[in-house]
Amino acid sequence: MLLVFSGAFSMTETVMMAANRYKLRSRAAAGHNGARLALELLGKTDRLLGVILLFNNLINIAAATLSSVITIHLFGEDRWALGAGTVTLTFLILVFSEITPKVIGAHHADRLAPILSYPLTGLLKVSYFAVWFVNLFVGGLLHVLRLKPSQDNGSPSLSIEELRSMVLESGQYIPAKHRSILVNLFDLENITVEDVMTARGAIESIDLSAPEEEIRQHLATSYHTRLPVFEDDSERVIGILHLRRLLGRTLEAGFDREVIRELVSKPYFIPADTPIYSQLQFFQENHQRLALVVDEYGELLGLVTLEDIIEELIGKFTTSMPDSGDRVSWGADGSVLVDGGQNLRELNRKLGLNLPLDGPKTLNGLILEHLQDIPEGGLSVKIADTPIEVVQTQDRMVRTVRLFRPHAAEPDSAPPAPGT
Repeated sequence: MLLVFSGAFSMTETVMMAANRYKLRSRAAAGHNGARLALELLGKTDRLLGVILLFNNLINIAAATLSSVITIHLFGEDRWALGAGTVTLTFLILVFSEITPKVIGAHHADRLAPILSYPLTGLLKVSYFAVWFVNLFVGGLLHVLRLKPSQDNGSPSLSIEELRSMVLESGQYIPAKHRSILVNLFDLENITVEDVMTARGAIESIDLSAPEEEIRQHLATSYHTRLPVFEDDSERVIGILHLRRLLGRTLEAGFDREVIRELVSKPYFIPADTPIYSQLQFFQENHQRLALVVDEYGELLGLVTLEDIIEELIGKFTTSMPDSGDRVSWGADGSVLVDGGQNLRELNRKLGLNLPLDGPKTLNGLILEHLQDIPEGGLSVKIADTPIEVVQTQDRMVRTVRLFRPHAAEPDSAPPAPGT
């Protein structure tokens, strides 16, 4: 019986220490009284361990004493008998009172903790004075050793990386798509609007100085509902045009260049190093959906929309652009043809690459920075273990690039790297 009670306390110790506090909090919030008691006990770790170890050691000592009495009664006081009794008791305690109960407790900690919290709470009330007295000496010893206990009431804190690991390892509980969104949330503070913006050269806009027929054709074939409007100089943005408002006005009074000038709204400018999480809040506070990105000198760098930020979290969901390059994937020969204006973050995500993100944001910018020159077609380089072949350059930009699968990603099927 003493061995059974000892095993019960050993299992209880493991159960309470191994129990998932977050699951207990969830159950306690749902009204589970046992989970609430377990959390209260875990918030007073010194008293919890005090009551468990007090009774466990009393029982083990009683078992050792009883074992000696039985051995002397059956075999006398011979040394061999006492030695055999000690070895036998040690074996029994290890198997039946320590290892087996603790293994069971470790595997069923979350289920057993709320149940065991009831008798533990009662035992703590009964033996409160004894536990308090023992903890006086424990506290004094910790003070002498300068090992002050943490004051977090048994509530562990988790870093961002630990939370990320928890999300990534929650395979059976959270669908893959949901895990991806949660992991993206952890990166929001490290991503700026410059990482997700549409570069200046790729912005679709309206030039009021262009012929009226050209403006009309541009508006008729636009894939966007909001367009920046400039006049003469692309740096001189006079406003943002909402095509829906223009449509209503045109149906009433006909199309005219001055109508566009009247309907444009004031442009909203933001610095390039704004974190996208902050920008999401700014969009909400200012009731905006589109902003123009400028550098420290006020020069236009690009354009970012609310959809760009949302897509950074949940992935692409719009199909408004028929040839947006979203279907980038490796070909059978281990290569892929991409546009030089492709965002590096998108390429890394879609192709499993490790292209550097701390400098240029586009593939064209990365190649130009690496070469310190505008390359000719046919030139090949290797950046971050990724062979890159320049297929076409035009207007001082790398227009088309062929990427080859890095050898580390698939050594058997990767093609030979182009010469550098």
